[in-house]
Amino acid sequence: MNSSKEAIIAAIKKNKPGKLPLPEHPEFPYESNLIEQFQASIKLNGGLAKSGEGKEQIQQYLDGKFTADQQILSLVEGISGNFEIENVKDPHELEHIEVAVLEGDWGVVENAAIWLPEEKIIHRALPFIAQHLIVLVKVENLLGNMHEVYQKINVADPGYGVFVAGPSKTADFEQSLIIGAHGPRSMVVYLME
Repeated sequence: MNSSKEAIIAAIKKNKPGKLPLPEHPEFPYESNLIEQFQASIKLNGGLAKSGEGKEQIQQYLDGKFTADQQILSLVEGISGNFEIENVKDPHELEHIEVAVLEGDWGVVENAAIWLPEEKIIHRALPFIAQHLIVLVKVENLLGNMHEVYQKINVADPGYGVFVAGPSKTADFEQSLIIGAHGPRSMVVYLME
């Protein structure tokens, strides 16, 4: 004797529609000047993007803007800081980082988001706990939209990754935009040739 549950399941299986193909990814055309578009997008997010500068200019910027007593953490080869992350076990030890210099894998022109995989940030808290972010992205790794980036990254891979699109911001306080309310106060992106 079949229970009502089994009868319902049998009826569902009998009337199950056939599989349909997934829809194709839509194309979202964008203009060819990706650098200018990225710069405009990050400006709207409260950040800044520079192009045409190398690691030597970035190092000079760090040396000129920040003092020796401020903690500078660089995870980019060729740019030095004064804080070594190798011995950090607890992310709370990062609380006094003034500047974090990181390298992103992909930049998104439509919204200035930059993909930072875990192996390039070491600790998940780093892009959010530093007072200032400097992120390097190769110009050849600028893509028009998020659809294109998701085709390049594998979100099913183990580990962590995050999109960062400018400094921290909120408009929760009397509907006024406040930059750096609960995260980095500034973000400068260097678009590297």
